[in-house]
Amino acid sequence: MNMKGQRVLMFIDNIFEDMELLYPYYRLIEEGAEVVVAGPEANVVYTGKNGYPFRSNAAITDQQARNFDLLVIAGGFAPDKLRRDPKVLELTREIFEAGKIVAHICHGGWIPISAGIMQGFTCTSTPGIKDDLKNAGANWIDEEVVVDRNQISSRKPEDLPAFCRAIVKQATK
Repeated sequence: MNMKGQRVLMFIDNIFEDMELLYPYYRLIEEGAEVVVAGPEANVVYTGKNGYPFRSNAAITDQQARNFDLLVIAGGFAPDKLRRDPKVLELTREIFEAGKIVAHICHGGWIPISAGIMQGFTCTSTPGIKDDLKNAGANWIDEEVVVDRNQISSRKPEDLPAFCRAIVKQATK
């Protein structure tokens, strides 16, 4: 229970990558963190890319960055829709600018790109958004997990164990 007392924000919308939401969600709860999964609407069931349903427990519009210790962004195709929401970008920027952890996996990097926080960071992702990250000023490398200052990134569901270990390690420093 290394993360007891910490609050984690996760975003959700339809076509999220099922494992990239569920694995960190339960892993961080196991560490004692309170995890808030915020969607466009509270208490709505969203469906993952592979068909798994998950109910949001909060609305994005009701969240304040100051109430969270870190942000974890799952991949799938939900981030492409979520990055069009100004509140998602505001929360991402504010958490980042406060020096708190912003962790993203797979296509989750689309949100930090749109939030304008990738310049000068070394990261990884699915190869599908490699060019997007480079064009946003990031140095992209192909590794299972990359930690650069207050950003943590991974490529795909198979990297989830390393991704979650890095999150817990950074959050409990």
